[in-house]
Amino acid sequence: MTVSTPLPPVDRRLTEIRHLDLPCDFIAPRTKAAWESRVRELREHILTSTGLLPAPEKCPLKARISERIERDGYSIEKVYFESLPGFFVTGNLYRPLDVSGKCPGVLNPHGHWKNGRLADEPDGSIPARCISFARQGCVAFSWDMAGYNDSSQLEHRTFGGDRERLWGLSLMGLQLWNSIRSVDFLLSLPDVDSSRIACTGESGGGTQTFLLTAVDDRIQLSAPVNMISGHMQGGCLCENAPNLRIETNNIEIAAMMAPRPMMMISATGDWTVNTPSLEFPAIREVYQLYDAEDRLDHAQIDAGHNYNVDSRNAVYPFFGKWLFGSDDVSRFVERPFTAEPPENLLVFAREPVPAHAVDAETLIRYWTRQATLQLDKIRPSDARSLRKFRQTLTPAFRSAVGAVAPERERLIETLKSRRQGDGFTAQHLYIGRAGAGDRIPATLYLPSVAPRGAALAVHADGRKGLSGDDGRTPGATLQALLRENHAVLSIDACMTGESQGGADTGRYAYPTTYNRTTVGHRVQDIVTAATYLRTCIGVAQISLIGAGDAGLWGLLACGIDPHIHRAALDMALFDNRDDEAYLSRLYIPCLRRVGGLDTAAALAAPADLLLHNIGAAFDAERIAEIYRAADAPDRLRVSKTTPSGSQIAQWAVAGPAGR
Repeated sequence: MTVSTPLPPVDRRLTEIRHLDLPCDFIAPRTKAAWESRVRELREHILTSTGLLPAPEKCPLKARISERIERDGYSIEKVYFESLPGFFVTGNLYRPLDVSGKCPGVLNPHGHWKNGRLADEPDGSIPARCISFARQGCVAFSWDMAGYNDSSQLEHRTFGGDRERLWGLSLMGLQLWNSIRSVDFLLSLPDVDSSRIACTGESGGGTQTFLLTAVDDRIQLSAPVNMISGHMQGGCLCENAPNLRIETNNIEIAAMMAPRPMMMISATGDWTVNTPSLEFPAIREVYQLYDAEDRLDHAQIDAGHNYNVDSRNAVYPFFGKWLFGSDDVSRFVERPFTAEPPENLLVFAREPVPAHAVDAETLIRYWTRQATLQLDKIRPSDARSLRKFRQTLTPAFRSAVGAVAPERERLIETLKSRRQGDGFTAQHLYIGRAGAGDRIPATLYLPSVAPRGAALAVHADGRKGLSGDDGRTPGATLQALLRENHAVLSIDACMTGESQGGADTGRYAYPTTYNRTTVGHRVQDIVTAATYLRTCIGVAQISLIGAGDAGLWGLLACGIDPHIHRAALDMALFDNRDDEAYLSRLYIPCLRRVGGLDTAAALAAPADLLLHNIGAAFDAERIAEIYRAADAPDRLRVSKTTPSGSQIAQWAVAGPAGR
C-alpha cells in the first residue's frame, strides 16, 4: 500500500451521485491490446446490463413481408417478425428497383419523434433517408421503437420496474434484442449482402445504433446522429438499462465501433455541440490505435436536434464510399420524394395484429420463465458442467454485482487511533481505494503474538453488532478468533454503523444506470476489506464471517474473491426463490438473471462454506448439488440454527476439519 492520496473526509459514494447529465470524458488506452481487453469487458457488461448475457434463445423470426408498393426507383413493403415468441418487431422494408446481385443492408432505428418511424418533418424524416438509401442501391429497414405505432404491446415510457430489472428485463434490453433480431432479419433476405451491413439512427435511434455496434460485429458501418455526448447520456427509459453506465459512458461505448468505419453527426443546437473538440477527438484516439483514422469522420450541422436533410446528405456519401467504394458525392444526394399516407406504412392498418401477440405481463412471465429454464439447463452436475457453468456466468455475475478486488497499490488506509486490550491491540482506521471515493470505517484486532491467520467479520448492523456489551471490546466470536491467534478485521459496510447518510438518488432519473445499489456497495466493501486484510497481514487467503444480512452480502463476495477460502455466513431466513426477498434485502439489478446466490456459491466452490440460520423457504439443495459437482460435498455445511460464536470461529479457523 504505497498510495499517498488521502481518503476523502466522507464516503463520496453517499454524496456524489452520478446521473445522465453529469459531464464525463473518455481517455483511450495507450495500446491496442489494452483497448481490446476493455472492449471484451465492456461488451460483457453491456450484454449483462441489458439482460442478454447469457444470450436468450433465438426463436424463429416467422417474418411476414406484405403489401408491396413501387415508386420512383424504390419499393416499400410492410414487415413484422417475432423477436421473442408473440413479441413483434414491426416496420418497413425499402428496396431499390432494377438492381441485380446482392445489395448492402442499412438498419434505421428512429428517435423519439411523435410519429416514430413515420416521422417526416424538416428536422427529421425516416422515410426520406430510407427512400434515399434504396435509390442509392441499398435495402433499408426501419422499425418501431417498442411502444410506437404498430408496436403496441407495451408502453414505451413506463415499461418495467425493479422486479423486471432484477431479471435483466428492461425496455433498453428489449430494444437492443429487437435490433439484433433486425440484423438477423436483414441477413435472411436473399438480396442482402451479409458483408455490407450498416446502421444509422438519430437521438434515441443513435443510442440504439451505438449499442448495437458495440455488441454485434455484423454491423460493418455506422452513423450515430446527434447522440454521442460527454454531458447528456440519453433521457428516456429506453436508453437507461440498469448498471449500464457505471464506470463507462456513451463516448467509450461508441468508440467500440473501431476500427469499423463510423460517421459522427453532431449539431450546434443540442448536447452534441462540443463534438468537434471533445467527443470526436476522444474516439479518434481509439481509431489511431488501429492506424484507421481514415475510417472515422465527423460533420457538425448548424441546427437544433435533428436528422435533417443536411445531416442526411453528410451521411450518404460516407456510406457510399464504404458500401460501394465510390467517391462520387453526386450519386449520394437526397432527391425529392412524395411521402406515403400512414396506411401505406403502418403494418396493421389493413390487417389485425396476430392473435398470439402477447401483452406486457405475458412477456414478463415468459422472460422470467425462460431465464429460469436457461439457468436450470446449465446447472452443474459434474466437474465438466461446472466448468461450463462458470465460463458462461462468471462474466455476467461479476458485471451485475460489480465488485472488484482492488490492486494492492490502490488501497488506502488512514489510522484513527490505537489502543491496547487484554491480549490484543485494536487499530481504528478507515480504508478505501484510490479514486473510488469510498471510506470504510474499520477496526483491526491483532493478537499479542504473530497471527497465523486472518478473518474478516461483517455484521448487518456494523461493527457494533460484533462488539461486546461495552461497545469497545470484541464480542464472543472475535475473542474466540483472537485466542486462535487470528487477526480480525471488522468493518462498517456501506450505510451500516458509522457509515451513515444515505445517498439521495431519488433526485435523478434512472439512478441504477449510473450508480451501484447500497447492496452492491456493501459487497464491494467486503471485497475491498478482504484485499486489505490479506495485504496487511501478509496471508494468501482469509476467512469471512457474515452475520445477519451481511451473510448474504458475504456470499456474493465469495463469488467475486477467490481468496476467501472459508466462510461462515448467516442466511438470515432469506428466501432465495422469492423476488420480494431480493427486492427488499438483496437488490442488485440483473442478480436473478445471472443466478443469484446459487451462482455465487458455484463461483466460490470448493471454499469451505457454512450457511446457517437457513429458513424453510431457502433452497439449499442447488448449492449442495454444486458442491457435489465440485467434488467437495464435505466442504459445505447447511444449518437451520445459528452456531455459537466459538463454533463460528472454529469454522473460520479450520473449516469442516474443525468439527
